[in-house]
Amino acid sequence: MSEELRRLKDELKTIIKELEEINFFFDGAEFVIGCSTSEIIGEHIGKHSSMPVAEVVFEVFGDIRKKYNLHLLFQGCEHINRALTTTRDTSTKFGYEVVSVVPHRSAGGSLSEVAYRRLEDSVVVEFAKADIGIDIGQTLIGMHMKHVAVPVRIPTKVLGSAYITIAKTRPKLIGGERAQYK
Repeated sequence: MSEELRRLKDELKTIIKELEEINFFFDGAEFVIGCSTSEIIGEHIGKHSSMPVAEVVFEVFGDIRKKYNLHLLFQGCEHINRALTTTRDTSTKFGYEVVSVVPHRSAGGSLSEVAYRRLEDSVVVEFAKADIGIDIGQTLIGMHMKHVAVPVRIPTKVLGSAYITIAKTRPKLIGGERAQYK
């Protein structure tokens, strides 16, 4: 592994550690990951997809998946309408309809392609309602989050050259001025 990829892996592990410190992950959560490998390496989104970077990102999130029993959903790019690569088990458990597409680096992005190849019994779904998410490089994961998504702040703001945005969800507050909430 090159020095640049080792540095990227260390940066991502720092982000994970910062999220663990605020109890971001929880058992069985649906976790959407949007990622532009182009942005990570300092290029324009969708123009310089990097398979080695995707492999590093997938590996680190794969480790955290096991630790917290997460359901990972890897968001593809706009060329596959931001569909999500996941496992058949996840799509079945949450009732997500499987669609016919095979992500690749120029239509789906490198991370979606890596996820499709490396996840056990991988499928692609069109929509999700994730509990938590990370957006690496402004890929716009909001469409795949439950209502109401709220930002999560950690000290680290970038991965490589890509800005990161992190979100979790909370139940909607309904009922007006007489309602009471926990």
